[in-house]
Amino acid sequence: MVGEGATLPLQTDTVLLPERVGELTGLDQFGVGGELLAAFLAAFIVGNIMLAMTGVAGPWAKRKITAAFTDRIAVNRLGPAGLLIIVADSVRLLSKELIIPEDADRPAYDLAPIVIASSALLGFAVIPMGSGIHLADPEVGLAFVFAVAGIASIGLVMAGYASANKYSMLGGLRAVAQNVAYEIPLVVTGMSVVIFAGTLQMSAIVEAQAQTLVSLGGLDIPAWYALVNPFAFVLFLVANFAEVGRNPFDTPEAPTEIVAGYQTEYSSVYFVLIYLGEFIHIFLGGAIIATIFLGGPAGPVLPGIVWFIIKIWAVFFLTQWLRSAIPRVRIDQLIEIGWKGLLVLSFANLVITAVIVGLIA
Repeated sequence: MVGEGATLPLQTDTVLLPERVGELTGLDQFGVGGELLAAFLAAFIVGNIMLAMTGVAGPWAKRKITAAFTDRIAVNRLGPAGLLIIVADSVRLLSKELIIPEDADRPAYDLAPIVIASSALLGFAVIPMGSGIHLADPEVGLAFVFAVAGIASIGLVMAGYASANKYSMLGGLRAVAQNVAYEIPLVVTGMSVVIFAGTLQMSAIVEAQAQTLVSLGGLDIPAWYALVNPFAFVLFLVANFAEVGRNPFDTPEAPTEIVAGYQTEYSSVYFVLIYLGEFIHIFLGGAIIATIFLGGPAGPVLPGIVWFIIKIWAVFFLTQWLRSAIPRVRIDQLIEIGWKGLLVLSFANLVITAVIVGLIA
């Protein structure tokens, strides 16, 4: 914990991934053009790491985890453990005919899947993944992540409106209502971490958690904010599940009520982009949780990037667990939980955190 009298050691000499790529490839010798190309290559590396994880999570891991919880046999015919279902599903979905509703608003209809998928990928630009994999480290990193993740709401509204389908429209309206109700508690709870760390910079938040919280029998337990403030950790988890639309908060696409909500009229590559965006947002939520509550890439023995991936997969596993274990809440219950429950609790947590940090300082 960092008070007024304490100084937070910032990693000012940290070399970011674009700079590393520029040095390794010699592109840093070609001025601004070389730096831009190095930055593009670095972003390409990070983007492909996330897309590869999403490709495993959607067609394969999701089915395997759900089958384990519901005592069923999941995909097991294509390749070892059914892993080649990833290739089969990719070919199947991308080769389907792209059917567009006659009355669709084409510009919005075409752009919505891109907005949904790209907004989540943008968030990884400031996430420190360990092992030197960090694209950018602005002083307002946490605010940037929340801002770009919120852009997905625009894509959901565009998809719902532009599809010329009443079920899609209902799904889009539900998505907006849900995101507004849970975005505020999410940000407010995140601000309680900022009070502890004294900064919005993602690398500094990770570094602050490297301090020792308590020593037990010679074992140093790090000051991860999930241990320092478990109440905030639980609040953030719940708000994040609602933000990414996972059970019991998947009302915007509720198949038993509104077919598939905002994505009802999408097929082929457009459906793939929306489906991809959904899972990238789950991983982005896991990345934010790992960074501000679980020490980021910190961990013993294994490289930082390995620990980082383990932590975000743990969050993904939890989302699938809840999907199998908890029934969906009604839309009125969902809104009530957000505005009357999480909002009040998040502000209470913020005030208590400020008082505690003020007393310690």
